[in-house]
Amino acid sequence: MIYEIYHKTTFSYQSLVTFSHNIARIKPADSAFQRVLSFSMEIEPEVFEFFDFVDMFGNANRHILVREAHQSLSVVGKSRVELLPDLMQRSINAIKQNSITYAKALERLSSFHPDDLSAKQFLFESELIPNASLAIKKYALESFHKNRDIFEATEEFMSRIFNDFTFLNGFSTITTPIETIFEAKKGVCQDFAQFAISALRAIGLPAKYISGYIETKPPEGEEKLFGTDASHAWFSVYIPSMGWVGFDPTNNIIPTDQHIILGAGRDYNDISPLKGVVSSSGGSQLLVMVDVKRVDSKTLIQQQMQMQIQ
Repeated sequence: MIYEIYHKTTFSYQSLVTFSHNIARIKPADSAFQRVLSFSMEIEPEVFEFFDFVDMFGNANRHILVREAHQSLSVVGKSRVELLPDLMQRSINAIKQNSITYAKALERLSSFHPDDLSAKQFLFESELIPNASLAIKKYALESFHKNRDIFEATEEFMSRIFNDFTFLNGFSTITTPIETIFEAKKGVCQDFAQFAISALRAIGLPAKYISGYIETKPPEGEEKLFGTDASHAWFSVYIPSMGWVGFDPTNNIIPTDQHIILGAGRDYNDISPLKGVVSSSGGSQLLVMVDVKRVDSKTLIQQQMQMQIQ
């Protein structure tokens, strides 16, 4: 199962920018269930220098320095990614069958175990996800009972968010407090993911923010317009002795064959597609265009034949 992804981020500045430093994170992740077949990045204006590095969370980063005066910055990522949904489903089934209880998870995480070390950094508050209120903790504990296994409890917790919260564009920004999202029961995918993470950390379970893309389809009988997709977000919970498993509360599904992972972190700030510092005055305007297209086998064969001919 192969997807082609187009991700364009454009900053338009009110005043002339004399130089800018930016970090771009638009290369999808490589993992046991996802392979990056190709990736390219196009930047305007011309880049003075850049270098690539992998951060502490395993995300691909590109540092960009632009020294040419400009009033807009455009970064385009083009990716071709292969998903391995059968392998992913087998892994999910194994975790589901061998999941431990909430009580056993807390006992394991309260002691030292080398396999849990990297996961424990996702137990603590972060810039966009501070320590949760008692009300949020109580909301989570409605699903997590002492002798209930974590997979089953998290799946129910995801469904409750899906049913209790309303998807509403324009209600929030990425910096809207978690408490506001919880009280209003409104927001978008980033809000639902960060709320879920806040609640899970509050009850002692490591949880991380997953950023990526999801395949969307147009209404029946209509043609999909290019660039009408959007970035997507969901969360992953750590089950001791089994590993990480993702849950998408916006769509009430466990990601397998439609979710392409861009990267992961403690919250959105750790994996924002483009952020930086500019030397200028005045404000700026952000425009993002995303397109996710599944490549059917016939098209793939034709493309491979054309490459062989060339």
